[in-house]
Amino acid sequence: MRSTPNSDKYEKYKPKKFLGQNFLVDENLAKKIVASLNISEGDNVLEIGPGKASLTKYLAEKNINLIAVELDKSVIGELNERFKEKLQLIHKDFLKVDLENDLKDILTPGKKLKIIGNIPYNITTEILFRIFDKNFMISEAILMMQKEVAHRLTAVKDTKDYGILAVQTQTFSKPEILFNVPPTAFFPKPNVTSSVVRFTFDSLPFSVNDAGLFKKIVRAGFGKRRKTLRNSLKDLIKELDINETDLEIDMIRRPENLSVEEFVNLSNRIGAVLNKK
Repeated sequence: MRSTPNSDKYEKYKPKKFLGQNFLVDENLAKKIVASLNISEGDNVLEIGPGKASLTKYLAEKNINLIAVELDKSVIGELNERFKEKLQLIHKDFLKVDLENDLKDILTPGKKLKIIGNIPYNITTEILFRIFDKNFMISEAILMMQKEVAHRLTAVKDTKDYGILAVQTQTFSKPEILFNVPPTAFFPKPNVTSSVVRFTFDSLPFSVNDAGLFKKIVRAGFGKRRKTLRNSLKDLIKELDINETDLEIDMIRRPENLSVEEFVNLSNRIGAVLNKK
């Protein structure tokens, strides 16, 4: 029998809008989210924004190296008290955490990082891009986000949702929408349906030779998405001082007509041309 979400214990705690706080109060869904992360004994697991510990309490039951990053100072004391022997808590904005340097003395050697969280919807893209930048040290992530954003990051070419987020997500990870979460599972209730998404980072299908160049090309392309590649990449090609004929691609196509693989190939081709100069 499915339990009914109970928000009574959250009534005295006023969520902070500027932190994008909506607390998950459905226990069955909290368990399901934690169970979605492939956790083995001794794993390094980082939770983004534990808040009132809806996920943390189930993570703490496992024999893992559990780390959490929390910005809200009003919940730090409670988290430390409840999980002081199971949790290493970092009081910081996740967007300001250096995953390599800040965690180097915390992580269990020889094991990659696994990430989980009901992340603030207003900074979802920034969090994703920060994770993608460090995908070499992460094996998997389970993140809850707005349903519309989940569909944008899994979109395919020739669709209206296909853009920068889709191309970068599918280049630096393998995303999979697992299930949706209704507004009634939260306190306060958001105005949107949420989705839980799994990202895996091992054995990626594409190899980008220069991540910085790749991101610049994708941003330039979709900066004028209704234009042809010739028009949208014109300024970048001029900046890089290369010839369009060296790119070996049909420049009258539009950015949304290129697959993720084609964007990767275009980036690697431009990089190769630049290296020959």
